[in-house]
Amino acid sequence: MARVLVTDGHFRKSLAVVRSLGRKGVPVTVGERTCLNTSFFSRYCTRRLVYPSPQQSPNQFIEFILREIKKKQYDCLFPMEEGTLLSLAKYHSEISKYAYLLIPDLKKIEFVRDKGNLIRFAEAHGIPTPKTFYDLPTSSSSSIPIPAVIKPRISSGSFGIVYVKKGEDLSSSYQNVHGRYPFPLIQEWIPDGGGTFGLSALFDEASNVKAAFVHKKLRMYPIQGGPSTLAEGIEHPQIMELGLSLLKSLNWVGVGMVEFKVDPRDGIPKLMEVNPRFWGSLQLAIVSGVDFPFLILKMARKEHFDPVLHYAVGKRFRWLLLGDILHFLNHPQRFGLDPSFFNFFDPNTCYDVFSKDDPLPLLGSVATFFTFLYDAEMKRFLERR
Repeated sequence: MARVLVTDGHFRKSLAVVRSLGRKGVPVTVGERTCLNTSFFSRYCTRRLVYPSPQQSPNQFIEFILREIKKKQYDCLFPMEEGTLLSLAKYHSEISKYAYLLIPDLKKIEFVRDKGNLIRFAEAHGIPTPKTFYDLPTSSSSSIPIPAVIKPRISSGSFGIVYVKKGEDLSSSYQNVHGRYPFPLIQEWIPDGGGTFGLSALFDEASNVKAAFVHKKLRMYPIQGGPSTLAEGIEHPQIMELGLSLLKSLNWVGVGMVEFKVDPRDGIPKLMEVNPRFWGSLQLAIVSGVDFPFLILKMARKEHFDPVLHYAVGKRFRWLLLGDILHFLNHPQRFGLDPSFFNFFDPNTCYDVFSKDDPLPLLGSVATFFTFLYDAEMKRFLERR
């Protein structure tokens, strides 16, 4: 029987993998650096591992993982967060001797993490991007359109992003971001109204597409631009074509998510970022019929399947705790949201943690918040958000 190891049990996307594979009878081992985490509470988690921190003790983390996969003979290893992904990518060849690890090589991960590299690459390959400035002009900033967005070259989610609404604030805002994230990008602000979309895809080792899925962000937190708190699976051929084209040009391997924001001024999707790992709304793709974790397990077993490019549309995913609650509290028209915040029983909406057949992860999610009170690494994670 197949056996898999999923890292980063704190995260919603990790729980999505655990439930997807566990419901199919696959024994799932979950690892995390603390025993208080959401996925440990799932009925589909058959074994629990507390490992050294990938960020604070990367060598000990790798040693732990290697010992584990040599001993238990896992079919597949799923790294779910940036720290574990980067650590495991450094030892890809060694790890792959004992478990299937479908991820890009380290240089490619680091390349797309740098938004400066990514935007230049996209421009060279005909992918529309916002107008981008790679440094602050020394003489005058009048050439930079206002409003503008200052973005760290390397960050996750909405960390470090600053919106500049007045030209006189540009220089000071840039210096503030530069102090924490050296040499950030300055981009024109794409107005709201066109929508923000994600193209999620899976590629095999030869960069052949094996699955693809498009979702639209209906709500986000932070509300100006961040992870989706409510998302919907849709058809959008242009977004799919642009996203797959970019990933193919990169000779991508494994999963990746390309985010675009449609510019309402010209109707053109503009590239925002590439996420080189699983994304927060993974559960939406799974319930819509694109079960990325199970497809990767099939690839680990060397099972053939036709590319999964068609799926049910109209399904929704909601990150209620705490994303959509924070969106509601921070939105000036919170009682006029469409769809309503209080629409809790929509049959087409699945939730991040809530599940009738697997209720205990809700308790684990609440317990996770206690780690922010005493754990220094988790405190730093919370502060960055």
